Amino acid sequence: MAKIVVTGAAGNIAYSLLWRIAAGDVFGDEPVELTLLEIPDAMRAAEGTAMELADSALPLVRSIDVTDDAKKAFDGAEAAFLVGAKPRGKGESRADMLAANGRIFIAQGEAINAGAADGVRVLVVGNPANTNAYIASKAAPDVPKDRFNALMRLDHNRAQSMLAGHLGVAPASIERLVVWGNHSDTQFPDITYATTDGAPVEVDREWYTGEFIPRVAKRGAEIIDVRGKSSAASAASAAVDHMRDWVQGTSGRWATVALPSSGEYGVDEGLVFGFPATGDGQWRVVEGLELDDDQRARITANVEALRAEAAIADKLF
Repeated sequence: MAKIVVTGAAGNIAYSLLWRIAAGDVFGDEPVELTLLEIPDAMRAAEGTAMELADSALPLVRSIDVTDDAKKAFDGAEAAFLVGAKPRGKGESRADMLAANGRIFIAQGEAINAGAADGVRVLVVGNPANTNAYIASKAAPDVPKDRFNALMRLDHNRAQSMLAGHLGVAPASIERLVVWGNHSDTQFPDITYATTDGAPVEVDREWYTGEFIPRVAKRGAEIIDVRGKSSAASAASAAVDHMRDWVQGTSGRWATVALPSSGEYGVDEGLVFGFPATGDGQWRVVEGLELDDDQRARITANVEALRAEAAIADKLF
């Protein structure tokens, strides 16, 4: 029996995510206890979501609780999807947004530190995801840092899909792709090592640098422009992919994982950074890759951006 917490439970991402968890897409056929955490003003909507979950009569669901109490929510939690976050408001600076999210993620990190299960896995989905994960981890000093990840699987999936479409192949045939860095417009979708059906991927350099890299990085804004709303179902699907592979393993396939750096590829220790990784119950960064000057410059740009965000976040403690 696994206790799973989803924050921002009244929102659109959670609405797509909860049914996938409840159906066994993440934890297999293990029964689950679901806890939906919301702010007081959104409790009624979250209770409506819980009613729909109950009405679905999903066989793996043993209980559904709704609360606005973080300590209660995370007590005994074995996995947590931190979806709820405050978006950047009109006229707000990035520092203002980070400060507002700092209050949310410090409180949740403290609650995780106080009561979560020893092997808890925490995936931060709410943006700015990398730095929110950094904040939550810093607020939970007794929890190993590698237990806090940020969602960059969405960027990975976007890159995989776009590359597959360009090549005219199935997305699943593409391996050894990675999106380095931050879930922001500085991110670097890298196909240097990518293969399709085992053969190296070859594309036009102008398309790669002029269209592919910026389009992957700005895909979220493109969806808002076309749909009028931010990504929800695709973000939920990526969160499922990330946590499933974290729990069940990747069978040697690479995934993009944003996790606290241990100094790999010159990234500052502690920054939550997107790396290529494989999983076997825990993530292992793929090391020893050769980087050219362009790759290093793009990775450095992400380090600098995350370093600046971390400096703002550190002032909240």
